[in-house]
Amino acid sequence: GTCQKHTDCQTCKQNLVDCVGHFGYIDLAIPVFHVGFFRLTIQMLQCICKFCSAMLITGEQKKALLHQVNNPNLDYLRRKALHKRIVAASKKITVCNRCGHKNGIVKKAVGAVLKIAHAEVIPADNYSEYVYAAQENKELQNLLPKTKFTLLDPLQVQILFNKIEKEDIPLLMVRSADTPKHPSDVILTRIPVPPCCIRPSVVSEVKSGTTEDDITMKLSEIMLINDVIEKHKREGSPTKTISETWDHLQVQCALYINSELSGLPPDMQPKRATRGFTQRLKGKQGRFRGNLSGKRVDFSGRTVISPDPNLRIDQVGVPVHVAKILTFPEIVNKANIERMRKLILNGDDIHPGANHIVERATGNKRFLKYGNREITAAQLKVGDIIERHLDDNDVVLFNRQPSLHKISIMSHRAKIVRGRTFRFNECACTPYNADFDGDEMNLHVPQTYEARAEASLLMGVKSNLITPRSGEPLIAAIQDFITGTYLLTHKDSFFPRSEVHRFAAAIIDSSSKKQQRIQIPPPAILKPVELWTGKQLIELIIRPDVDSKINLNLTTKNKSYTGNEEFCVKDSYVIIRNSVLLCGVLDKALLGSGSKTNIFYILLRDFGEDAAVDAMWRLGRMAPVFLSNRGFSIGIGDVRPSKALLKEKSDLLSNGYKICDDYIESLKEGRLKAQPGCTESETLEALILKELSAIRDHAGQACLRNLSRHNAPLTMAVCGSKGSFINISQMIACV
Repeated sequence: GTCQKHTDCQTCKQNLVDCVGHFGYIDLAIPVFHVGFFRLTIQMLQCICKFCSAMLITGEQKKALLHQVNNPNLDYLRRKALHKRIVAASKKITVCNRCGHKNGIVKKAVGAVLKIAHAEVIPADNYSEYVYAAQENKELQNLLPKTKFTLLDPLQVQILFNKIEKEDIPLLMVRSADTPKHPSDVILTRIPVPPCCIRPSVVSEVKSGTTEDDITMKLSEIMLINDVIEKHKREGSPTKTISETWDHLQVQCALYINSELSGLPPDMQPKRATRGFTQRLKGKQGRFRGNLSGKRVDFSGRTVISPDPNLRIDQVGVPVHVAKILTFPEIVNKANIERMRKLILNGDDIHPGANHIVERATGNKRFLKYGNREITAAQLKVGDIIERHLDDNDVVLFNRQPSLHKISIMSHRAKIVRGRTFRFNECACTPYNADFDGDEMNLHVPQTYEARAEASLLMGVKSNLITPRSGEPLIAAIQDFITGTYLLTHKDSFFPRSEVHRFAAAIIDSSSKKQQRIQIPPPAILKPVELWTGKQLIELIIRPDVDSKINLNLTTKNKSYTGNEEFCVKDSYVIIRNSVLLCGVLDKALLGSGSKTNIFYILLRDFGEDAAVDAMWRLGRMAPVFLSNRGFSIGIGDVRPSKALLKEKSDLLSNGYKICDDYIESLKEGRLKAQPGCTESETLEALILKELSAIRDHAGQACLRNLSRHNAPLTMAVCGSKGSFINISQMIACV
């Protein structure tokens, strides 16, 4: 191919833009080993005789293996295991059946790069071949009997492979795209030269000349060494010179394919790190992971996330700034032509508007930022494509990295909001493992109607309420929602009519197309003033609508159940009949994720995903309204120990220290009995540690006994929204 704008390609006579590029090749003066097939070359040499190229496996064993190899239904793993068996069987055979020569183990030569060693002792009757060499070097005479290995160079290996008989080739299992190849194909005799588009040269504007690609540089080195070897061959240079140049050619051909070759001698190390073909493909920045599986995409946005309990579970709040840039190509039809005209008139700087129009007749794309928009709107035809701004209820994909499971990317419905952050309901935090301490998330806009349909059906939040791992609910109430509902359903929570109406107002969705009539249950107390219990308000969350057919029935124990069913002292036996909470407080076991007695899980199972999602949204609206009126905060008073507690703690400590002192005293006097397998000092250490950890546990229990039931950290630990009893006891008693 050509690499210059003003010259045409010699092969296809096309210019730089139209020429696709053509492969060339360099013929090597001497064959070399292919670095990728080096291990396979060793395995094949192990299977054949190193003198006559006959298979070492013979007779019935050979027949049986050939039969297995020719099975067309062999998969990759079984083929690999079979190959391993053939090589292992060949290793055990030391004498060739055909020529009677001894064959040893073939392995990679230690301390050398891409050299193959064969365990072969020089027989005594062959010493005559080394007479002249022994006269030159006196030490050689003594070393000959000690020689254990001989090196096999690529030329010898090529000759051996060429002599292999045709019926033996399938046993060596050299395959490419399910067709058996000849074993000599693994030896490199010709190097492919890729076209210019694979190794572009950059023409520098500043300094004269061009900056060539690593692959071009490596090819020029190979050509240079090739010419040197041919010159040596013509001039009949000494064998040592040729063999050194040959080694150099071998290394350069290997570095051309894989530039991270290990075990190179210092004089052959490349001066700077280069990128071979292997490096272009493998790793995170390689072709597969960097450019195919994962790549930078258009129509995506990224910003900080913040919570918004007013949004539906399957909605995401998108800032207007983002909505003006991300567009969706909508095709104009008779139903939407008027709306599209309005969008065109708004242009690209007023939301909702449009950025471009693609005309159906010509295929031209016009920017709506420039030109007369009134004329464009008047000339709009059915079939034109309008790239309009992102609008309410458009399907978008929302993703948080790291994407550890499939629920790390789900589809939401867009809701255009003011501000600069993406907002979503806190109930959807768990699948993304998101929090609002500065996390950023990505938003992608599908660009076709098919992609939108697929995203909303398969990846929608409603379709992924339960985890694929165990079938438990993953999207459910969290933290404040659980705390609020726990406090709301206490036996001592009573509300006047004004408060109840405020709660009812919170669960009305003003943006909904179909408005519903909310039915407030009759008050529990009529005189002297009408009062509703918190438990009655749970009916508003599960079934507020007059015409609703949802009748939820559930009987279960919650986290802190002690016994005696509905007469449990902690009111922890929950009974719901026809969507009315009769007794029990709601905590994490009934509202949170990871439990199959969850209210939302049962709504999902019995009444469908919409019932569950709506109930979750109503809970997310009502709990913050209740908590913001009641107040729920943590102060230093919540973790400050009382005088009684301090006295109890000091008594525990003095008793514990006294017991520890007694242990130390008994060790000094020799009265301490050693535990099995321990010395006396190890026994003392174990006893003291046991005593001190018991003090911590007792101090923690004393804290919990002395705490008020209005203590905020205790409330959170009991209902399971956050923290645990150990945290509280450490804050109060230890810190």
